Amino acid sequence: MKKILITSRSFSSGSLDLLEQLKAAGFEPKFADSKHDLTELAKELPSAIAWIAGTSEISADVMDLAPNLKIIARYGVGFESVDLSAARERGIVVTNTPGANSLAVAELTIGLAINALRAISTSAKQVRDANWSVVRGKQLEGSVVGIIGFGRIGRILAAKFKALGCDVWISDPFVNLKEITEAGFISKTVSEISTGAGIVSLNAPGDGAIVDKSWVTNAASGQVIINSARAELVDESAIADGLRSEKLFAYAADTLKGEKNSATSPLMADDISSKVTITAHLGAQTVEAVDLMGSMATANVLAILSGKPAINLVS
Repeated sequence: MKKILITSRSFSSGSLDLLEQLKAAGFEPKFADSKHDLTELAKELPSAIAWIAGTSEISADVMDLAPNLKIIARYGVGFESVDLSAARERGIVVTNTPGANSLAVAELTIGLAINALRAISTSAKQVRDANWSVVRGKQLEGSVVGIIGFGRIGRILAAKFKALGCDVWISDPFVNLKEITEAGFISKTVSEISTGAGIVSLNAPGDGAIVDKSWVTNAASGQVIINSARAELVDESAIADGLRSEKLFAYAADTLKGEKNSATSPLMADDISSKVTITAHLGAQTVEAVDLMGSMATANVLAILSGKPAINLVS
């Protein structure tokens, strides 16, 4: 049977048996190391004709181990980890699963915001320690929410925050002002959001820090910052200092720099632990999102292997 390599840990772990679907189509699905250990990949890639891949890097050198590979189906949205030029040179199609986890990430973002405002996780931990002291928080309704990035996730978030009684400000230089206003939201600059929004949600692409020392210095007093996008969007030291000075009320994120050494992060300091919530990439981890990502990746693989066009072509 022709092998389909899988290096996404959560593929087919939802309610759908996508492994059986691949087998029924005449293929042999085979899981391998999600971190792309070259020793293991060297054993599996030579006979693989398709690859359902997670977020680990796929370089030209790795592709050279797979002379029969026809498609790299990214299980997720981002494709920065794949060398697209190398894939094109080798005739390998690259696909992704756009929008599959947008709702899941948006819902987690709202959950992180409410938890940050009401200190839910902090209070729950205190109760387990027999500490019933009250932690006073803030209400979400009536808040000004600034969303930086008006892509799929940002648009869902904006609608949901508005439905919860918030005034929603949007900053996205790649989206037309008219599009934002016609959707019922207020277009603002990043600077205006930093100084005027009580809650800020970072949903932008890129690796540059948006929230830095200058942001914290000029931020609206008592601001809550939520980052369900990328760790690189914030200066963690600046945020830690802002929490200590009480310029910032709370920080919550689904990501952290240097995760292998997370204990050394400025945000992991004990003295600000009640103001910081970090989750371990839970954004896409719902049964529904896992099913949808897996179904889209499977559909892309089966299309290419049957001689049809990719459904979600990246390159």
